Amino acid sequence: MNETNSRAELSSHRPSDRADVVGSATDAHLLVDGTPVARYVLAPDLDAKHGLRPYLHPVRTLAGTPVTDALPADHVWHLGASLAVQDVNGTNLWGGRTYVRDLGYTWRADHGRIVHTGWEHRSPGRLDHRLHWCDPTGAVLLTERRTLTASPVSGQGGVWRLEVSSTLTAPVDRDVVLGSPATNGRPGGAGYGGFFWRAVAAEPPEVFTAARHGEEAVNGCAEPWVAMAGRAPEGGAYTLVFSGLGPGDRWFVRSTMYPGVCVAFAFEQTATIPAGSSRHNDYRILVADGTLTPPDVERWQST
Repeated sequence: MNETNSRAELSSHRPSDRADVVGSATDAHLLVDGTPVARYVLAPDLDAKHGLRPYLHPVRTLAGTPVTDALPADHVWHLGASLAVQDVNGTNLWGGRTYVRDLGYTWRADHGRIVHTGWEHRSPGRLDHRLHWCDPTGAVLLTERRTLTASPVSGQGGVWRLEVSSTLTAPVDRDVVLGSPATNGRPGGAGYGGFFWRAVAAEPPEVFTAARHGEEAVNGCAEPWVAMAGRAPEGGAYTLVFSGLGPGDRWFVRSTMYPGVCVAFAFEQTATIPAGSSRHNDYRILVADGTLTPPDVERWQST
């Protein structure tokens, strides 16, 4: 059984018609030299089964091409670019059905939410805030400090950089175990959950690293960076370059069923945040107009 909601949901890579109307007046925005490049939805007004959490959407290139999707028909719980994990001490903070060993994907009343609790800093190029990762009852599973920064790439027209810094801290009285469908028994490299980017593409995009090409070769690898080059339904070509794997992380990549890239915390084995300790990740994404080649990416990664 795959992770889609129904057979009819497999057909489209197009952005949802609802994607640009979800959110509220509390949303924040990121700008690069005065150009709006991303909206940050803090408190989405959605069904709890979507795994409610702050997310970035739409994210755009400097030329205005959209590079994220939200509420797509194939996986309505995919919300732009966000942190989302399907198993956090038994709580689903990804959305959709939960993969249960020996049963497969099952609807359960196990959906929690990730809640914005306060700002540390808010400006056009930088957002810094505190969050709680909560179980279905509202009890706090993890606390988080998250910073999002948007900046131009020096000397490279048509490219900007998004940096997301996240520190997850476990309560002093218990460990927190992060899992995935793969760690709960699903075969086929479905170790998703972590920092996930749901892209948008008119047709399946290209995915590659410096040494690998294609979904099958890239999924599950630990290369320093992964690139996705596609074309939006509106026609604009784009390239996204992701980096920022932490110890034990792997890349989860999809390009045929849907376009998505994830820094996966538990690709093959669970990851534990010991009681009272923290897990820190720095995610970096280059957002470029046009189609980049591996040599282009290697050059721009060094800027």
